[in-house]
Amino acid sequence: MTDVTTRILLGATTVTVAGLAAGATRAYRRDLTAARDRLAAVLRHHVSTPFGMVEYAESGVGDPVLVSHGIFHGCDGGLLSVRSSLPGRRIIAPSRFGYLGSDLPTGATPKDQADAFAALLDHLDLARVDVVGISAGTTAALQFVLRHPDRTRHLVILSGSFPGDPMAVAPPAWAKLLYADLPLWAMKKLARPRFARLMGVPAGFPKTPEQAQEMDEMLDSIFPIGPRAAGAVFDAYISNPAGNQVPIEKITVPTIIIHAKDDPLCVFAPAEEAARRIPGCILVAQESGGHLGLGQSGPTRVALDDFLRSPMTA
Repeated sequence: MTDVTTRILLGATTVTVAGLAAGATRAYRRDLTAARDRLAAVLRHHVSTPFGMVEYAESGVGDPVLVSHGIFHGCDGGLLSVRSSLPGRRIIAPSRFGYLGSDLPTGATPKDQADAFAALLDHLDLARVDVVGISAGTTAALQFVLRHPDRTRHLVILSGSFPGDPMAVAPPAWAKLLYADLPLWAMKKLARPRFARLMGVPAGFPKTPEQAQEMDEMLDSIFPIGPRAAGAVFDAYISNPAGNQVPIEKITVPTIIIHAKDDPLCVFAPAEEAARRIPGCILVAQESGGHLGLGQSGPTRVALDDFLRSPMTA
């Protein structure tokens, strides 16, 4: 190979790499702009509380339901997560501490988050609500029903993180480096199966075009990461580990746990044990669907409709 040929090939390689980098940069900017536009389209409200600013969004009419969203979400993800399973109700979805427009108080605890929920209900003049805790939002939901049982009609836990769950152990400190738009976007683009697994999608899913659409929507819904990062760090290093100390056997409100046996993120065994510890708890064990409940919206909707009609006595 001549020197001229070598220079030509090396030059072509440089051009190719540069072109790929430029294309990736354009795709990243395009996707991040679309994510910001999605978030901007959500009507968000803000209320001042003793715990700082609390942001929330609402949808629907009917009996009020307070949703404690999962990690990397916010009020937008709270609405999205129950869109198919809780029709015909008024959904109130706060952004938890450090997410989007909600403050993260210095030294905050899950008990503080529960009391911030109560302050929001005071603002909305709501005496009593059904409470839904999702994934990393479980700890705050459990603390709410323990601290404010008189304000709780029913407790619903979807794909919850319970005492003994691997997600209730703080990750290594370096994991915080991933709590940013670029690394998670790159994983979504370049290692999509790994990214889906990170979001709790079991191997072999999605199985249908409908599940694929649902999965894609949920994978995209955590972006933009930037305004959610502080909340995700609080969840991973403070709130989730604190869930191990929650005295769930003292819960006195009617409770249902809906959990997939193939959930790779919040494993099933701690949910099963929690159902034994919570007095009168109903456990709905779904055979498949993973952390996102792919393909289970219909059965979940039926189970919740029946449960939320039940009397408010444990």
